[in-house]
Amino acid sequence: MSGVNKVILIGNLGKDPEVKYLESKVPVANFTLATNSTWKDKDGSKKEHTEWHNIVLWRGLADLAEKYLHKGDKIYLEGKLRTRSWDDKDNIKRYTTEVIGENMTMLSGRRETETPPPAAEPENTQGSPFSPDMPADDLPF
Repeated sequence: MSGVNKVILIGNLGKDPEVKYLESKVPVANFTLATNSTWKDKDGSKKEHTEWHNIVLWRGLADLAEKYLHKGDKIYLEGKLRTRSWDDKDNIKRYTTEVIGENMTMLSGRRETETPPPAAEPENTQGSPFSPDMPADDLPF
């Protein structure tokens, strides 16, 4: 049986996504996401903690991030954890853990300066007695 590597986050972008293109022209977006938790301690004082997550989006999600996401925006993200390592300039092994996004929903409202995503083409209703513009009280049921 294989294991489960699933992450679900709702948080705010800490910075605008940085998008790079690989030699194969595949886009990769990187940004940080802040998740907050609040609680009251034993004295009744409100406490808050912010956890920062490194997010990586590939291909279509990277394109969406580049076009529509900005610092402060709230998103819902599903993905998986990946830890990678490298040797720094002093030959010390470093590690980072990232969330590789697989599904994303934008929760912030659209900005006024932002171009809306392209609308889907309406279905061809020729030959149908019903039109999408028909008022609800004209429907036969």
